[in-house]
Amino acid sequence: MIRVGLVDDQALIREGIAQLIALSGKAVTAWQCDNGEAALATLRKEPIDVMVCDIRMPGMDGITMVKRLRANGERQPVLMLTTFDDHQLFLDALAAGANGFLLKDVSLDKLIEAIETVAGGGFIAEPRLVSQASTTVKDAPPADPDLLSDKEREVLRLVAGGLSNREIASVIHLAEGTVKNHVSHILTKLNCRDRTQAVLYAIHWQLI
Repeated sequence: MIRVGLVDDQALIREGIAQLIALSGKAVTAWQCDNGEAALATLRKEPIDVMVCDIRMPGMDGITMVKRLRANGERQPVLMLTTFDDHQLFLDALAAGANGFLLKDVSLDKLIEAIETVAGGGFIAEPRLVSQASTTVKDAPPADPDLLSDKEREVLRLVAGGLSNREIASVIHLAEGTVKNHVSHILTKLNCRDRTQAVLYAIHWQLI
């Protein structure tokens, strides 16, 4: 059973999501908070498998909360939910180190699938937001599933999680220079100009 923490400033929405999660029989809501600061404090006392978090909240918003987590070296999976169909928020969430991004009109099946995906170390995003976020991704040809090596996929997953080269090196026990080389090879293979675009491409074509 996947333990979930819900973060949203609207109690009615939190309760609705909690009820949907309970109906699935695959996850349980461990706790609820109304802002990012309260969530970080609760997380320290009661660890969970996945945090499902709103983007815009009074006080500490969802993106700031994720930035704080990643700055502290924490790899807590975070799935962002929002009512705003805004690709810039999606890019900001990715850059902060979020592991998923969905709109709140998502179906129960898709929500549970997303929770299971990020709990297992994967990444998921609303397809239309990925396409809106980068014309290069939208127009790029489908990726060869064997385009990246297993090590490159591992590095790219950590890049998508918002980790720096130094942090990635520490996690997978490689020299920082080696990680930098892996990132360079990834960008070349995917024909991407930067790390964010590489993550967008990889999510779009399900390379990670």
